[in-house]
Amino acid sequence: MAFDWHASTITRATALDKNFRKTQNVRRFLIEQCGDAFKFDRPFMAWIADTGPASMGDVADEWKRRHAAGD
Repeated sequence: MAFDWHASTITRATALDKNFRKTQNVRRFLIEQCGDAFKFDRPFMAWIADTGPASMGDVADEWKRRHAAGD
């Protein structure tokens, strides 16, 4: 059964799959992990699509890495 990106509980261990969507549920998780400044941008979405990070923890860590210097 495919992961429900709209309603299922997302954790740092949640694996990304081909059905990944940037739903409100995903945004809530990433705001919890990254802070209120979190937002999707084109380069970050391209990284997710091109790199195929293994988990939502990887996604959160990459966003924090990209924004650590105030970029």
